[in-house]
Amino acid sequence: MGGIKAFSSVMELTESQFERIADCLPRQRGNVGMTNLQLVNALLYIVEHGCKWRGLPKHFGNWHTIYTRMNRWSKAGVLDRVFARLQAEQILAVHIEYVCLDSTTIKVHPDGTGALKKTARRPLAVPGAGAPPKFIWLPRMTGVR
Repeated sequence: MGGIKAFSSVMELTESQFERIADCLPRQRGNVGMTNLQLVNALLYIVEHGCKWRGLPKHFGNWHTIYTRMNRWSKAGVLDRVFARLQAEQILAVHIEYVCLDSTTIKVHPDGTGALKKTARRPLAVPGAGAPPKFIWLPRMTGVR
């Protein structure tokens, strides 16, 4: 024991399963280092484990290549067809939801978070020297001299 365990994913397609959905995918052209089957399995790994792109295991290939092709397929509607076909062929039961995650944070003023207000009096708020007057003096003319 103590050895490295071989990778095994629940959502990994076999060659025969992939052949049933292969017509949904664009034909590969040119000298491509990654097959569509490898890419689909990498995407299924991301879906199953919810990891970051950079956290994708090395045996899937370069994460940036996978991301780039996935982005292209997403914009072209290929991914919608693939997941619809995976469900129609009963290869995988995938519940599709649209989720958007954003890690942007915005600092809120302490008053906006429900924090208790400071109640101690400030030295300048005490009436006396240096404090602003608590009234407004408006001179008026009451008559002509």
